[in-house]
Amino acid sequence: MNGSSSARETVARVRSGVTRRRLRVACLAVLLICGAYLAYGALTGVTTATEEGVPEAPPTENHTVVTESAKFGTIIAYAPDGSVAYYNNSHTKYFDVDPVENESLTVEYTATDTIHTSGPNCGDPPCSRNVIERANISTGEVTEMVVRYDHRENAGEWHDHVRVNETHVIVADIADDQVFMLDTESGVREWAWNAQSDFPVEGGGSYPGDWAHINDVSLLDDGRVMVSLRNQDQVVFIDPETGLNESWTLGEEDNHDIQYEQHNPDYIPEERGGPAVVVADSENGRVEEFQREDGEWVRTWEWSDAQMQWPRDADRLPNGNTLITDTNGKRLIEVTPEGEIVWEVELSHPYEAERLETGDESTGGESARSLGYESRTGGGGDGGDGGFSLGIMSTVSDVVRGVLPPRIVNGIIYIGPVWMGRPEFGAATIAVLTGLAWGGMETRWALRSRGVRFRLPVYRRGADAADDDTTDE
Repeated sequence: MNGSSSARETVARVRSGVTRRRLRVACLAVLLICGAYLAYGALTGVTTATEEGVPEAPPTENHTVVTESAKFGTIIAYAPDGSVAYYNNSHTKYFDVDPVENESLTVEYTATDTIHTSGPNCGDPPCSRNVIERANISTGEVTEMVVRYDHRENAGEWHDHVRVNETHVIVADIADDQVFMLDTESGVREWAWNAQSDFPVEGGGSYPGDWAHINDVSLLDDGRVMVSLRNQDQVVFIDPETGLNESWTLGEEDNHDIQYEQHNPDYIPEERGGPAVVVADSENGRVEEFQREDGEWVRTWEWSDAQMQWPRDADRLPNGNTLITDTNGKRLIEVTPEGEIVWEVELSHPYEAERLETGDESTGGESARSLGYESRTGGGGDGGDGGFSLGIMSTVSDVVRGVLPPRIVNGIIYIGPVWMGRPEFGAATIAVLTGLAWGGMETRWALRSRGVRFRLPVYRRGADAADDDTTDE
């Protein structure tokens, strides 16, 4: 009894010190701190909407090209000394970019324009105009290779293509849930694989909207085509003659322990330590690699750090490092086999990157197993500027991310201001929760002052009086 009485007295003393005025001051202080943090982020955050805002990168031995697609689209090329060698923001969004074989400093990319006015190619705006173009980053010359219009803006994009030869490309078509080979001279589709032929429309995303979201396609040396079905959480292998190689499928719908709405998988063949697939496991906030063993895919490596948020591309370089685009982490980084970041540049919302003079994507890279890669997840790095406040904001962001679905968190950051990253999201969350709590307390106090009181179904005798111990003093 004495212990219980002492505990009640302690609680009573604490409650007597929690006055309405002190609660208001505390809430105001939290809001001011969060507001100052967000203002600092807005003032210091990188925005690549114009060429003047593009930061320089650390030096490398080769050129680096990166695309962006969100509030605005860009394609940026860095020279080996880190300076900006090329910049273009002519299109609404830029997606896949590849080096053009046997043409120095020339890249080929897919891009999309949103059409907002009615015309011969858009009867009911907004519509999409998808293009495949080439750009010489030394001369600035741009050549249009393919153009296709779609009647809708949402899920009306080509996210990826792969060059077969000078007259043929294989396209990942989100609008029609298809992969097809296109004769660029005649415009004829010579073969096509439709995801609906092998996957039920009850799965994936909304049908007939953004159902499969085919976001990547790769042509393998044996003639098969590797395809990423984002909304089915699977990477599949297609034989143009016989269709889906079901036994090779990597992933399983809604089994997010394997991968969750992945982007841009790259294939590493047997002669370089494979078969293996490097994949940006986007909604899980990590990059991982799977090795083919005894007819199964086995995870052999994964990497993330405290800043990683929605990665969407990862290429294994010939030097053994991995080039990673971290979209909501607002950066492009290069990671060693030991898991250390050795090259990094801040960007607004990078989508895919290529290190030129090293081959297409992971062409020259070896598997994680053959390189002795060390897995690392979650730790290392604080997001750039470090500090106690950043740690708190990132921790809050992690807590919220554990409660909310990753898609919701990434969606908020994606549509938010271009400078909003993981810690800024944490600061905004703290501010919103504090504002709601303050508003709730003020409402309760106002109702109590008018004699309106609330009681829980289960309560302690005398708690009603004790519950009103917060005074104005």
